[in-house]
Amino acid sequence: MGIFALALVSSLPCWASQIAVLRNGFSIQHERRRVMGATTRLYVSLDGSSYVDVPTAEIEHFEDAPAENTPLANPASGVRFQKAVANPAPVDLNEVVNSASGRYRLDPDLVNSVIKAESGFNVRAVSPKGARGLMQLMPETASQLGVPNAFDPQANVEGGTRYLRELLERYNFDLIKALAAYNAGTRRVEQYGGVPPYYETRAYVARIVRDFNKKKVGQKSAGQSTNKKPPAVKSGGQVSSATSASARGKVQLKPGSPQASE
Repeated sequence: MGIFALALVSSLPCWASQIAVLRNGFSIQHERRRVMGATTRLYVSLDGSSYVDVPTAEIEHFEDAPAENTPLANPASGVRFQKAVANPAPVDLNEVVNSASGRYRLDPDLVNSVIKAESGFNVRAVSPKGARGLMQLMPETASQLGVPNAFDPQANVEGGTRYLRELLERYNFDLIKALAAYNAGTRRVEQYGGVPPYYETRAYVARIVRDFNKKKVGQKSAGQSTNKKPPAVKSGGQVSSATSASARGKVQLKPGSPQASE
């Protein structure tokens, strides 16, 4: 009877804001979850309109999310949640990311790492500077990318992924410079000839690279990597060709660089 009760409780949705820690080292903050056999659905928006489906076996454990008056989407960046409003239909973020990544020939793991660093997977996240949504588009940038509603997860990720691709092309597929420009702007990257000497930007780049590499190490450990040889990645984080912007291999930071020391 006790075992039956435990199984019944585990299948019910959890409504407490928690963090799911995955075996590959990633973590996803969510408002509630529902276990559906081999899959656990993590609802990442306050109104339950957006969710991420994760294999139940890949979840190592759950932790309580930090309790604050205004929950932080990403404590390192100071991004906070905006009060949610009803959305017309649920959105599967996995499908959104995979679709945008395929369209712009980027690795979905890289896009997910950017989303984690930018907004903590919260569609209603707003930064102190006014950046909005999953990949934190500023209103002006969103307008230039043709994103009328930055809180529309599909349009936001589509625009943010396109912008990341444009930055990669601009910097000859140097991922480190592209990420720095995504955070600090192209003017600053060109002013300093690389990552600007801002702690926030250097920590941001290092955080994404670490998450991306951790994902790849986790896949390799789980035997999920393919036999296809990944494109070469130069020591500065530069990918060797345009088509290899979707490289599945690890990205390396320059030894002794500020990013590597973060």
